[in-house]
Amino acid sequence: MDAEQDSLANPFSMDADCRNCDSLCEARSNVVHGYGDVGAEFLFVAERPHAGADRTGVPFTGDAAGRRLQSILGELGFARSEPDSEEPDLQNVFLTYLTRCRHPERAPTDEEVRTCEPYLNAEVRMINPEIIVPIGQRVLDALATDYTTNRPGDIDAREAHATTIRGRGFELVPMVDLESQTDAQTEAFVEHLLENVFSRDYRQTKGRRGR
Repeated sequence: MDAEQDSLANPFSMDADCRNCDSLCEARSNVVHGYGDVGAEFLFVAERPHAGADRTGVPFTGDAAGRRLQSILGELGFARSEPDSEEPDLQNVFLTYLTRCRHPERAPTDEEVRTCEPYLNAEVRMINPEIIVPIGQRVLDALATDYTTNRPGDIDAREAHATTIRGRGFELVPMVDLESQTDAQTEAFVEHLLENVFSRDYRQTKGRRGR
């Protein structure tokens, strides 16, 4: 964790009682802002909090999806806690979402994603990571539009899973949704980072570009 950082949870003190989306406010249990090391080189972004995170208020905790990601982070050396931790001990990684609230019956609307975008913009700008991991097709479409020359739908998340895409100031390493991710896909993702990302100086892609 960054030496000047007091807490891994919502380190940028974003609005924990955000009321911008009426439908989500009525349905959510918690606003789930980003969590992790503010000096991180790696940023993982999912579409919305999973059911466990909605309950705990901490990204990627409290359910099978969270355990899978925390297990991945442990294999990569980013997590020093058990995969079922509700307060993961992280280093060099930050976890966040396109939208910060979960509706139990549907995905966020395009308007809700746009309303929440300033939160993600601020995190990307302040963290300035070298590697961004978009989890799922919707996140890949959003980030590819902002950081590459691709348009939404140009890159298929399943085909691009565990590969590296050169962006403007960052590199993207797409991951398929955690809920549908197989053990083989998890293994391929970990192997790609260990053998093809950690083994070289990925810092050459680092930029100072805001979204």
